[in-house]
Amino acid sequence: MVTKSSGDAEIFSIRKIKESLRNCGVKNDEAEILVKTIEPQLYDGISSEEIHKKVFPLLKKYNRMYASKYSLKRAIFDLGPTGYPFERMVGALLNHKGYKTDIGVILQGECVTHEVDVLAKKDGNVYAIECKFHSKPDISSNVKTPLYINSRFLDIQEQWNSDIKNKTHLKQGWLVTNTRFTDDAINYAKCVGLTLLSWDYPKNKGLKANIDTYALYPITTLTTLARKEKEQLIAKDIILVKELAIQSRCLGEMNLNPERIKKICSEVGQLCRTNL
Repeated sequence: MVTKSSGDAEIFSIRKIKESLRNCGVKNDEAEILVKTIEPQLYDGISSEEIHKKVFPLLKKYNRMYASKYSLKRAIFDLGPTGYPFERMVGALLNHKGYKTDIGVILQGECVTHEVDVLAKKDGNVYAIECKFHSKPDISSNVKTPLYINSRFLDIQEQWNSDIKNKTHLKQGWLVTNTRFTDDAINYAKCVGLTLLSWDYPKNKGLKANIDTYALYPITTLTTLARKEKEQLIAKDIILVKELAIQSRCLGEMNLNPERIKKICSEVGQLCRTNL
């Protein structure tokens, strides 16, 4: 049995491990070798986190890009402690989908003012997006979260759409999280027309799938950077690997030796070319 981050237990599945490896680009024969290597190290009650710790260093030996993609969920947690880098990543994702976005916008509602994490505009419509960032995998958003977000959205929508100076229509509220929603949260959102996006929801179109599709990997996925170096880049508002590719001169400003910079740039290049 494997203990998941939620605390629930499930039967160990070789198929699931192979599938997660293939999702990172690992070839079938390589996945077979990796599974055979870690299988003797498993024991009843092992945590999914411990399995990750055993697989990750093996992947780094094969290909750093495999390891970077395999650690994506944990890399997003490492964007904290504030939610701003996550909001930036969500904004970048929407930009790739054709939206024009602004981060951290203060809007007047019918009753009170609200800060909207991401305001997205497309085809004359406006979308108010709330981002719920969590630094631990065992935290899910229950029904209270979309209830609160929808009430805020309705207050903003009433004011926005009644203001004759606005040439756009505030159409919908969205709620994005890097973990998961409970069933009640999903059912409520469907009922009131609130769009939800989580790590794996909607199925095959969740946050992970979108990041892979547009290669919007956070810099925290990079295996060639130390934690402190990642924090330095985030402080410079470099959140995505694609942004580091454009502003690679920042690496020189961090007093890294040329050989290390070369390795970092190689990994950056591999991730940026993926799925482009």
